[in-house]
Amino acid sequence: MIEHLLPEEIEKRSFEIISQELSFRGIRLPREQEMITKRVIHTSADFDYTRTLCYSKDAVAIAKELIGKGAGIVTDTNMALAGINKRLLAGFGGEAHCFMAQERVAALAKERGTTRAAVSMEMAAELTGPVIFAIGNAPTALLQLYEMIQKGSWRPAFIIGVPVGFVNVEAAKELIMETDIPYIVNRGRKGGSNVAAAICNALLYEMERK
Repeated sequence: MIEHLLPEEIEKRSFEIISQELSFRGIRLPREQEMITKRVIHTSADFDYTRTLCYSKDAVAIAKELIGKGAGIVTDTNMALAGINKRLLAGFGGEAHCFMAQERVAALAKERGTTRAAVSMEMAAELTGPVIFAIGNAPTALLQLYEMIQKGSWRPAFIIGVPVGFVNVEAAKELIMETDIPYIVNRGRKGGSNVAAAICNALLYEMERK
């Protein structure tokens, strides 16, 4: 049955349907995680995220506190960067970045025989203030962050680790969850730039609402 809705009503109706389906499936989400997980489902139409999306202790509260203090967000794709509500982020004093297209990054990646995503993580370490990473595509970005954490050369403030794919994706996510860095990580192969942006926006919308 076709539902005739005004444009501004579509998202509200989508979340109503998500809530109804969660209830039908007998799924109750933790209150502090509810809107993040629901927005990921809204973005992907995939209810598997209720099982695979993992949150470190007090992850949502920590992420909101960082954003409230003007933390920047670094993505591994311009797609994720485009999807983040930069107006809301700027309202809290933060800025979103993606270094993937920089000539310097491409040159260093070629010279080292590594990926631009890995080099981009090093560029992010040059930013001032706390940095939240939103990784939706490149497991090599997570692996580079893990290496930097292990060496003690630099510590990210928060990691959203949701790359999608088959090569090193699952292992990279598991490594991040072994660190003491607060995180939101999706176990398994699923994820994507849209999911990374959705998590960032869910945090921002919740902060704006409150």
